[in-house]
Order: sequence, then C-alpha cells, then structure tokens
Amino acid sequence: MKPQIKKQWFLLLLLLMAWSSRAQNIQLRNPSFEDIPKMSSPPLQWEDCGFPYESPPDVHPAPEKAYSFWGVTQKPYDGNTYLGMVVRDNETWERISQRLSSPLKGGQCYEFSIYLSRSALYRSESRATGKEANFTTPIKLRIWGGVGPCARTELLAESILIKNTRWLRFDFLFHPTQDLYYITFEAFYNTPTLFPYNGNILLDKASAIVEVPCEEEIPLIAEVPPPPPDPTPKNDEQTSTSTPPPPPPKKDTNTGTFSQLDATKLKEGETLRIENLYFLADSSNFTPESVPVLEDVYNFLKQNPKVVVEIGGHTNSIPPHSYCDRLSTARAKAVADYLINKGIEPSRVKYKGYGKRKPVANNDTPEGRKKNQRVEIKILSTGNEQ
Repeated sequence: MKPQIKKQWFLLLLLLMAWSSRAQNIQLRNPSFEDIPKMSSPPLQWEDCGFPYESPPDVHPAPEKAYSFWGVTQKPYDGNTYLGMVVRDNETWERISQRLSSPLKGGQCYEFSIYLSRSALYRSESRATGKEANFTTPIKLRIWGGVGPCARTELLAESILIKNTRWLRFDFLFHPTQDLYYITFEAFYNTPTLFPYNGNILLDKASAIVEVPCEEEIPLIAEVPPPPPDPTPKNDEQTSTSTPPPPPPKKDTNTGTFSQLDATKLKEGETLRIENLYFLADSSNFTPESVPVLEDVYNFLKQNPKVVVEIGGHTNSIPPHSYCDRLSTARAKAVADYLINKGIEPSRVKYKGYGKRKPVANNDTPEGRKKNQRVEIKILSTGNEQ
C-alpha cells in the first residue's frame, strides 16, 4: 500500500504543478508606483504615454506638506508613494504603460483590483485660460491591453467616476479577445461630455492579474440595442407552433412610456422597467441611444413632483456577486445622477444595486440573461392623499 500511496501523491503533485503553470498570476512591476516623489515623471518601471508637449504624470506625496506637488497631500494607501494623473481642458490626458511579464490570452478571463482616489486639491495651470485652476472634476480610469508599448488595442475595463477622496478598492474583470502583451492605465473624462475639463485621479496598490474561469464564451455584460422589428407580418398560427410561449411578465412591472403614466393610479412598491436603456459592456456609461428614455423618465418626475422613486440595477448571473453588486449599483447611480443633474431633487431619487439576486428570467439562455440585465424604477411614494 505504501508504494501505491506514494504514487498517488506524486500524480496529484504533478497535476497541481501542471495547473499552476497554466494559470499563473501576472505580477505587475512596481504595482504600488513606488519611487522618489517627483513632478512630471512616471514611477519606476512605468512608461509615459502622454501627449507631446504635455508633462507626464506625478509621483506623490512630497516628503513635507509645505512642499506638496500641486497641493496634493493625501497619504499613500500602500508603501510610500502613489501615482497621480490628470485630464486637461485642452483635450489632453495622461496615461502610463508597461510590458506584462506574460501575455493576457485571448478568450481567457482575469480578475484585477486597484485602489483609486481623488485629491480635493490639484492646482495647476489651465491650458485653456493660462490661469491657475483646481483639477478636481471627477474622472475615471480606463484600462487598456496592447500589442506594443502604450498601444490601446483593446479596452479591458473602465471605472465609474472617481468622486471619493479616500482610498477605495475597485475590482475589474478582463475578458480579452486576443493576446495582449502590454497594459496601460489611462485617466479619462466622464463620457459623453461636450467640453473637456480639468480633473485628477490617484492610483495605488494594483493587484496581480489573476486568471479565473470565464464560465461562458460570450461577453459578460455585453448589451446592445435590439434589432429593428421585421416589417414582414408573421403568421400567428405559424409563430405559435415554431416558438415556445414567452415567460409570464413580472408582476407589477409596467413597460409603458413614463411621461404618459398617470401618477394617481400608481401604487407604492410598483416596479416600472426602463426599456431601451443600453450600457457599454462592463460599464456604467449609457449609450447615446439611451438619452430619449432617460428624458422620458425625467419628464415623468418633473410632471409629478411628489413622486419618490428608487432606481434599481440588476445583472445576469454569470459574474461573481462582488462584480454584479458593483456594476448594478454603478448603473443605477448613473441613471440617478442623470436625473439629479437635470434638476430632480436628490431626495426624490434613491438608487440601489441588486446584483444578480432578483432574476426575472432563466439565466441559462442568452435571451434570459439579457432580460435580467436591466434597470427598473420602484415607486417609493406617490404623494397622493389616501
């Protein structure tokens, strides 16, 4: 028995070694952006990818607050220094890049995290006016994979707008479609935006890039507008025999035009699904096609000033809970922010991300997953006298 047990352990060890060699973590060089604090010079192991005639990113903080760079005094989350990048009002922005120790493989999936923050002060010269400006309008981080230095071959992920002035960890899921040999971190504006502006973002403690199971071959949260309806009328009898009947609609879910709703007939707790609202894949940025329905929701709230609503975000069941919770919350918040920025009182617009906890269809089919990826409005209060 003893030789047999040894043989089994040996085979198990070989299997573990084979698996670990196939799914090794990709370690970034200098992931916490450690270097001597300095202005306009990227940290060690990172290459500047900025615009010609514009200064590179900065390594913060200065050893003494009295000599801080641009007024940035925030303490690092990890180590002694961190990276600061900006976008400018002349439509230029900063980014850095490095070669990966091993490539991201097309068709594979990876997890990655990084700590992000925003400085309440980042004083520098406005390129548009030539005067000192505070670069504090919130911006976001975009993460690119490339086939060469600084190449933006494929957008792997992007964050929500970074408004927090304390360090928060952000988790991302990469699903490259081709082999990528470089990674690029890019500061970028809120989109869509009519005019470039001045903003900053702080980066610290990037994790290793860890290979994880994809579970399916389609993009995780890939949402596109539905195809136009077929102008040719279908035979009712033929349709009923060739396709299964659709699942019953969710109770208390209304899909009508919002501005045409009669608020006096709505009930507290009733759910209204926002149709024709589309987001970029793995993002809280909605597409231009979504503006009409957002305007419709805004007009409904404007016409009914006593109505209080909750914007609820939902995803399909494929990604892990932490990812679904973050993405659904970010999408719900994006809708709430749009309404508030249009003039609806913040006290009337709540938001919440439900992740994948409340499916309305089977997640085993692409059609079901698409239905579960949704944003809904729940009526919290109608303001009607009972």
